[in-house]
Amino acid sequence: MKKRIGMWIGLALAVAGNVAAQGPWKMNLTCEAEKIVLKMDLYEESITVPRMEMFGPMNGYLGGNIYGVWSITSFDIKNDREVTLRVSNDLGSETQRIELTQQTDSTWLLRFAGRNVVKRSDGKKLIKIPAELLMKKDVEKVGKVGKD
Repeated sequence: MKKRIGMWIGLALAVAGNVAAQGPWKMNLTCEAEKIVLKMDLYEESITVPRMEMFGPMNGYLGGNIYGVWSITSFDIKNDREVTLRVSNDLGSETQRIELTQQTDSTWLLRFAGRNVVKRSDGKKLIKIPAELLMKKDVEKVGKVGKD
């Protein structure tokens, strides 16, 4: 009887952990207009940040058509629809606070709080990106459908 209870408790904990890992704060977001991506898993450090592999897995990063890679260094989950992220550039010389708010099931508003230090490169110039970005949740590709 004790073995069965232990088995059920272990199963319940495994299921609860799996549900938490698939919650609202594990996703990939893309801003098609600016070609910027935000990959994050706020439940565990499971994402390898490009060009920062030596630091091991982290909670995520902001990358794409911006200057450098910005890793998530801290976060504050307000509720299921809002989170505040703190990101740091790959040199560690600048930080930026980001507020992320869910608009619809697949659309998020990313807002750079305070002075926006995240820029993109255009030739030899660094250009500011918009203070607000409309991000869409990436849908995992299930596979090809059609004739073989």
